[in-house]
Amino acid sequence: MAEGTGTVLPRVEAAALSAAFITELRRAGLSSSPDRAARLAEALHLVPPARLEQLYWTCRVVLVSAREQLPVFDAVFAAVFRTGFDPAAQLGGPAVPAASPSLGPEARTRPAPADARAAGNPSGRPQPHPAVASAGRDGSEGPSDPEREAVLAMASTEEHLHGTSFAELSPSEVLEVRRLAARMLLATPVRLSRRTHKSAHSSVRLDVRATVRAARRSGSDTTRLLYARRREQRRKLVLLCDVSGSMEPYARVFVSLLQGAVAGAGAEAFVFSTRLTRLTRPLMLRDPDKALARAAAAAPGWASGTRIAESLRRFVDEHGRRGLARGAVVVVFSDGWAEEDPEQVAAQMARLRRLAYRIIWVNPRKAAPQYQPLVGGMAAALPYCDAFVSGHSYTALAEVAAAIRGRGPVNT
Repeated sequence: MAEGTGTVLPRVEAAALSAAFITELRRAGLSSSPDRAARLAEALHLVPPARLEQLYWTCRVVLVSAREQLPVFDAVFAAVFRTGFDPAAQLGGPAVPAASPSLGPEARTRPAPADARAAGNPSGRPQPHPAVASAGRDGSEGPSDPEREAVLAMASTEEHLHGTSFAELSPSEVLEVRRLAARMLLATPVRLSRRTHKSAHSSVRLDVRATVRAARRSGSDTTRLLYARRREQRRKLVLLCDVSGSMEPYARVFVSLLQGAVAGAGAEAFVFSTRLTRLTRPLMLRDPDKALARAAAAAPGWASGTRIAESLRRFVDEHGRRGLARGAVVVVFSDGWAEEDPEQVAAQMARLRRLAYRIIWVNPRKAAPQYQPLVGGMAAALPYCDAFVSGHSYTALAEVAAAIRGRGPVNT
């Protein structure tokens, strides 16, 4: 055994170590589903690693599922345990003394943080790797667990960006958050399609037509019954973003989120202020800067007044009733400040409610401690919403993704 691999480790708090180490992996772009985090904590609790090599192999067996993930995993493991990892500093648990700088056999072949500094990375930390998960129109996702929670695609190098309101970001920070927001995974719930596919299980519906066709081809009574199962597909995702003057500090990030959803998940995108504009086609460009430039040019009245009821009426009449909103998840990004009678807002929300499968309202003002949706368009719209979230910061966008998936808070 190489020198250092036999160093005895102090006893660690399994849950804290698991959560903090997986956080570091996510920051480097290697996502792990919640069930893997639970399995790692359970493994560390049942068989506490006595030596660093045991810790390395326990983490690797639980968290690594493909050979191409090894470089990222080894680099993060090296950076974490060479710099003295303390989960208590992040999670409030018992202090964990620094581990030995040695690594497992595979990790010892990877560049150390000192090598990274020599190559132009002064922090010595592994550079983030982009996540490669995206939800398609047919419901397919990335190569990882399809039931994983939506996680942020790549973590910023500045921790304070995660919880800072979009209205308080500097121009350079806005560009960074916009880039991250465009990479977020937005996946809707699945539904059963009318289309079917063959199934070998007799517990599903008998496909009478296919069975009869098979009998006719054989020229005799069939001895084999054929079954069919209905296909699953993702529900449509429709995003309506308020770009009026009161929403301008937040709309610049929300429109980037729309661009990523259109390009990566086949969503339909609209913006509104005094009028409604469909931006699905302009936002289809993979280049986010060009896509947003085309979107701004196509949407008149940017940063002007707000007519929520009229915009919702046009959406339902021209798009929603024609099938775009039927059975869809509809997300409205707005602070609810409207120039119309609240009763008009309520009437149009009631029409949309009859079409949509789920309505989510994202209001950045909700993050204020004293905020209560008691007056105006927000109070009129809220009874027709299935979820009410803030989405005011990069971290809060995770609540938006969870609500779209069907796991978000309801009117809280």
